[in-house]
Amino acid sequence: MNAPSELNFEEMLRIRLEVLRRQHRDLDEAIHALAVTGRPDQLTLRRLKKQKLSLKDQIVRIEDQLIPDIIA
Repeated sequence: MNAPSELNFEEMLRIRLEVLRRQHRDLDEAIHALAVTGRPDQLTLRRLKKQKLSLKDQIVRIEDQLIPDIIA
């Protein structure tokens, strides 16, 4: 198979985007698992939600870079 040895910038962004989405899903599952326990640790829950929000912001920034602005 003839694969290029270097990825271009857009391919790197797409890979990073997929990693961030996976981390976001994992955090969502962790938050859900923690929330369904009898008495979840509120501090941990808050930290996980803050981390999840940060990931979402990074995802949106990368998506904005990948999707060109369309002027109507």
